[in-house]
Amino acid sequence: MTEKLYPPQHVAIILDGNGRWAKQRGLPRLLGHKAGSDNIHRVAGLFANYGVKYLTLYMFSTENWNRPEGEVNGLLKLLAEKIDSETQTFHKANIKLKHLGKLDGLSPQLRQKIKVATELTKNNTGLILCLAFDYGGRDEIVEAVQRLISDGVSPMGIDETRFSQYLFSSDIPDPDLIIRTGGEMRLSNFLLWQAAYSELYFTPVLWPDFGPKEIEDAFLDYRQRQRRFGRL
Repeated sequence: MTEKLYPPQHVAIILDGNGRWAKQRGLPRLLGHKAGSDNIHRVAGLFANYGVKYLTLYMFSTENWNRPEGEVNGLLKLLAEKIDSETQTFHKANIKLKHLGKLDGLSPQLRQKIKVATELTKNNTGLILCLAFDYGGRDEIVEAVQRLISDGVSPMGIDETRFSQYLFSSDIPDPDLIIRTGGEMRLSNFLLWQAAYSELYFTPVLWPDFGPKEIEDAFLDYRQRQRRFGRL
C-alpha cells in the first residue's frame, strides 16, 4: 500500500460465493461455507488494522431458511463450532461481537452460545464485529414498527431518529460502505433502512478468496466517491 486509504468508519459485507467456490473445486457446498467462515477471522483482523471501527457481515438471511435442510443444518452446526473455536481469539484481539437479527428460530444451545460470546466481549474497545445471522432488512423494519406500536408511540412521535432506535442496529452508525462479493449486484434484503446513503462496491471475487488486495481496491474506490447526502 503506497498511500493512505482513509477507511470508512463502518463497512458492511454481503458474503457471497461460498457455494460457487466449492463447486469450482469439485467440493461439497458445505466445504465452501467452511472456507468462507474460516475467512472471517482473517478479514476482521485486516479491517481492524486499517482502523475500521465497525464491520458487519451478512452471514445468514431470513430467506436462507428456504435452502435444503441439510445445508441449513450444516450452516447452523458450522456457526456453533465457530463460536466455540473463535470467541476467545476475538476476545484476546479486543474485538467486540454483536449479533444482528432474530434469535427465536435458533436452538436454545445456539442462542446460549451467542449470548455467552457477546457477553464475554461486550467491554472490548477494538473493532465491533456485527454478525447478521437470521437477519432480513424487511423483517427488521416490520419488527421495529410492531415494537413502536407495542410501546404506544404515537404516529406524530415517530421520526427517522426514533425509528432507528428500534432497529437491530440501533447502537451502531449506518454503514459508509457496503461490499458484496461474488459478482452479484443487489442488496438482497440487507440493511435496507441503513443503506440509504451507503456507497456500494461489488467485486467478482468469491468470499473465501476475499483478502488484502480486495480490501485495498474497495477502499481506493471508496476514496473517489463524493458523499453529498442529498446536498450539492
